[in-house]
Amino acid sequence: MIQVAFVGCAHIHTPGYAKRVAERRDVQAKFVWDPDPARAKQRATELHAMVVRSRATIWADPEIAAVIVCSETNRHLRLVKEGAAARKHLFVEKPLGLGSRDAYAMADLIEQAGILYQTGYGMRSDPKHLFVKQQVEAGNLGRLTRLRASVCHNGSLGGWFDTEWRWMADPRIAGVGAFGDLGTHGLDLLMWLAGDVVRATAELEVVTRRYGECDETGEGLFKFASGAIGTLAAAWVDVANPVSLLVSGTEGHAAVVGGKLYFHSSKVPGADGKEPWTALPPALPSPLDMFLNAVGGAAGLPLVGVREAARRSAVMEAMYKGAKSHRWIAPRQSGG
Repeated sequence: MIQVAFVGCAHIHTPGYAKRVAERRDVQAKFVWDPDPARAKQRATELHAMVVRSRATIWADPEIAAVIVCSETNRHLRLVKEGAAARKHLFVEKPLGLGSRDAYAMADLIEQAGILYQTGYGMRSDPKHLFVKQQVEAGNLGRLTRLRASVCHNGSLGGWFDTEWRWMADPRIAGVGAFGDLGTHGLDLLMWLAGDVVRATAELEVVTRRYGECDETGEGLFKFASGAIGTLAAAWVDVANPVSLLVSGTEGHAAVVGGKLYFHSSKVPGADGKEPWTALPPALPSPLDMFLNAVGGAAGLPLVGVREAARRSAVMEAMYKGAKSHRWIAPRQSGG
């Protein structure tokens, strides 16, 4: 039985994570901590766990193998510092840091502790994206020239962050607004496919002002080290998100439109891009399930590296700085 604890329950994904932990027969949530007693009690009830007032109880318990951090982003650094010192494996909800400095600092702490790390980049588990990754690595798209991701929903229009999740629309606490919140998923997908980013910029916009000056939509532009050009759309004010991925290369392209993959390659028989491509690999487990499997001893699972997560924070920070200054920004390389 894998014993875990929830440290912070503020993130909008916490209910889903709690449900999944409760469903697994090989995992037991022992403790829940959150600075909000009512919130802690609610999640502890769902998990059949105990509420603790002090995080020290969790860090000192030898039975706790792993901790799921779903706190406000501005608490991550302190919680990761404590968890790494206690040698607890850490699942930390995205984004890892408020910015590059604290994200790189957490990467250093986690690597030095030699513990497992994972975050909630679930787009890597999608069979369509796994297939595109395989084709890129096989060279079947040729040299990549252009990549685009779009991750949008109607959260502002629907008032998703009016009450319980209000902090997520406060960049002082979350570190970002809509563009960073959703865009980090698309950014991870593009960097997973095409590698590192050397410079970036963006345009951000407030639309409804439902959450004050919090950005609600944006478009990012960046240059990969390979020379490929990337664009990223993310928003809380879209009623639909029809074209979620496009990867173009000198030998073909892959596009996800309306949830279906269209694949064209001069190197793959039958890949003419006219009909949805259905010969896909199986889906991977969710990021949380992969983390728990790894804590339980499963080997070779494609967890997100903590240095990868920190780099996503750095590139996103560069886009926000670019939006403010109307200039290209090189992402910070380290926490120094």
